[in-house]
Amino acid sequence: MKAITITRADAQDRRFSLHSGAGSDAIHTSGEYAFAVTQLHTDCGLTGCGITLTMGNGNRAVCDIIDRLTATLVGREIEELMAQFGTVSKRLADDPALRWLGPHKGVVHLALASVVNACFDLWAKSRGVPLWRLLLDLTPAQVVALLDFSYIEDALSKEDALAILNLHLPDRETREGILRSGYPGYDTTVGWFMYEDDRVRKNVQIALAAGFRAFKLKVGSPDGDRDLRRAAILREIAGPDCRIMFDANQQWRLHEAEHMCHALAAFNPYWIEEPTHPDDIEAHRSLAASIAPIRLALGEHVPNRVMFKNFMQAGAVHFVQADCTRLAGVAEFLTVSLMARKFGLPVVPHVGDMGQIHQHLVLFNHIAMGHEAIFLEHIHHLSNYLVHPASIERGVYKTPEAPGLSCDLKAE
Repeated sequence: MKAITITRADAQDRRFSLHSGAGSDAIHTSGEYAFAVTQLHTDCGLTGCGITLTMGNGNRAVCDIIDRLTATLVGREIEELMAQFGTVSKRLADDPALRWLGPHKGVVHLALASVVNACFDLWAKSRGVPLWRLLLDLTPAQVVALLDFSYIEDALSKEDALAILNLHLPDRETREGILRSGYPGYDTTVGWFMYEDDRVRKNVQIALAAGFRAFKLKVGSPDGDRDLRRAAILREIAGPDCRIMFDANQQWRLHEAEHMCHALAAFNPYWIEEPTHPDDIEAHRSLAASIAPIRLALGEHVPNRVMFKNFMQAGAVHFVQADCTRLAGVAEFLTVSLMARKFGLPVVPHVGDMGQIHQHLVLFNHIAMGHEAIFLEHIHHLSNYLVHPASIERGVYKTPEAPGLSCDLKAE
């Protein structure tokens, strides 16, 4: 295999206007998505591309940190870099000056996500395979070498991770059929917060015709009756056999969350997502107990594996919505997925990156870890800007075949 060396790195501040109301929720009403993009250039012409999602303002700050982090990668050969990537990523995350700004959260961690994703993208491209294939071709020991277990050894050790991967190695072929059938999707774009009732109704009808059988609605209105009215519309149009979810995007205080979750239970939700502040583990634990059997989903704003560990240990989460553009990239996503597998919790990623990278990762989770293939969120607003946008047919993600992570952007 020809040695491929990183010769230069740069960050790009890419911003995209959304149509009226798209992307809106109870907290975030901006009409702009943005990617802080890492590009790793090499001596052979290949370029690794990594992304993290922001809401426009603040994107430049993430790009500035990307420039700082990638300086240490220039001159590194990609196979050598990835052989013990758990050590590399820990060193990047523990930069003495930048760590003070977190640690392991906020702008610095978002930048690290973009950088780490670019490393995996370049690695997969250098081998000429999509990310899911790259990961499946690794031995369990090689996968474990990619990961940083610091601060979570009490919940997931290297030995635990290796045991999980080895346990599911012999029967992988029983789950590889998903590569042919595709991974189920669910549609979030039907029910953005600022969409009027008639638009929600029409969107659900369109999504049903397109093959989707699961939908998510944004809630968290100052007027709870509005949330209940829209929930009734979604359930009525979707029918009793479709799964529906409600996402409050952290809007409610605990007493409000308890009241609204009980009220929304009338519509048989598959989960209620981000009901209150994402750092309040005790509130989620208390809420999970008080509204059972309604289940909670969260992860969009859980920044690192340590926070996920605490949520899992507290019994405060039922669906783990890990996001490789919010965590420290692909590597930390895999760490959280393994920890969730040990706790017996499903991983259903938040896809702020439009599902581009996660379509690879859920395939690996299912085949290599034995995670249930529930479904993967689908948001299509940025598909026209991507070289290889995720392909959905009849509500199902088709398996990506292009080398890399599927996050290359078209030229501006």
